[in-house]
Amino acid sequence: MAGAANKLKVVMFLGSVRENRLGLRVAKFIQSQLGTKYDLALFDPQEIDLPLLKKPLHFYKDRAEAPKALVECEMKIKEADAFIVVTAEYNHSIPPALSNMMDHFPGSSYSYKPAGIVCYSPGIYGGMRAAMQLRAFLGELGTLSVSNIFGIPEVHKSIDENGKPLNDHMVSGLNRMITQLDWHANAMKNHRDKFGVPK
Repeated sequence: MAGAANKLKVVMFLGSVRENRLGLRVAKFIQSQLGTKYDLALFDPQEIDLPLLKKPLHFYKDRAEAPKALVECEMKIKEADAFIVVTAEYNHSIPPALSNMMDHFPGSSYSYKPAGIVCYSPGIYGGMRAAMQLRAFLGELGTLSVSNIFGIPEVHKSIDENGKPLNDHMVSGLNRMITQLDWHANAMKNHRDKFGVPK
């Protein structure tokens, strides 16, 4: 196994802060499945507790005046090689906590890196309507999502509260998405390291 210095850095965004949210069990499942393969950081809006967006980080002329949490989060985003975005579906759309969190940072922080979408819902569609909107949202940020979306229908029946999968689809479905994300992340990292990114 590659040393810690050679691990891909991945930021996982968790999108829901709703009461009795199910997203945390999804995040725990992903963390347990990926183990130590990546240097994985979880951005949970309930823990980071960013305010309703009024002044994103890139609006501060002097970064020293910006909230410490914003500066620290942006550093992790800039250092990341890939992103995993875990989204619920609120009224068939992206949760406001997710877009609010990600919009605090400029698109340049996300650019030229791939993203993997994980969507879920208690219903049979698994959050796919939100995922379709999220794909466009991520593209505008400059982080293109891989083609395989990992959708989790009836999430409360698929993962327990500790992140343990309750059916075979969970592991195989995540692995298909991660295989694509890993390939793209390594390819983009190699290209960034060799050629940089456009200015």
